[in-house]
Amino acid sequence: MRIFIKYLSKLSGVLFLLFLLGIWTLISCGPEWSSQYLFPSPKAILTALFNSREELLRSAWASLLKLVPAYFAAAVVGISLGIVSGSVPWVGTMLKPISRFAAPIPPNVYIPYAIAILPTFYLSSTFIIFIAAFWPVYLNTAAGAADIPEKYRRNAAIIGIGRFEYLWRIAFVASLPSIFSGLSVGMGLSFIMLTVAELFGENTGLGHFVQFYADYSDYPNMVAGILWTGIVVLAIMELFEFVKRKVLFWTKAN
Repeated sequence: MRIFIKYLSKLSGVLFLLFLLGIWTLISCGPEWSSQYLFPSPKAILTALFNSREELLRSAWASLLKLVPAYFAAAVVGISLGIVSGSVPWVGTMLKPISRFAAPIPPNVYIPYAIAILPTFYLSSTFIIFIAAFWPVYLNTAAGAADIPEKYRRNAAIIGIGRFEYLWRIAFVASLPSIFSGLSVGMGLSFIMLTVAELFGENTGLGHFVQFYADYSDYPNMVAGILWTGIVVLAIMELFEFVKRKVLFWTKAN
């Protein structure tokens, strides 16, 4: 009985997805009602996925061309500044009021301003993605660096490790769990802001694909775009978790 329960618990996610698929099928293929067209059948969605596969691939590629540079820039700046902020008290004190004020502001409020100021939509969207990813990375990194035990600093000074060497050899390594937590949150927010930014008039990307077919009430293609976006996000997040497990292998024993 215990083996059966354990096996069933492993399949709980799959069973729940099948349950949701059954509800969707019942709504889309059941008795007719006024708004049923908003819920295309699974067959119609799969057909749209297949027929639009080339366009979906191009859209995913266009979105990644915006996402990847902005996200990596946010990661580099956020980690570097976070390590310094968490390790050098006067820097942390100086930046703390700014982070408390700016970090809670939703990045999407900057979209109209970014579009008005920056010369291209590509720069506007990458700026919004940068802001979305930067604050989680910076705040988590700074918190991780600040929580390093004081004995690490004393021991580093005793064996002759200088301040700059301490930052990358000790503070950076010790903060890696917090850094990856910030990177994970930043990745999720980056995708959200990427899709939102592409709804504001961009002619490429996954957000544009969904908005384009929504404007023409082509709900099978619209839902196919949403589903494909979820698949792309899931694949990237799983890749991220794989890298995280490999890098933080030493934390498993804790």
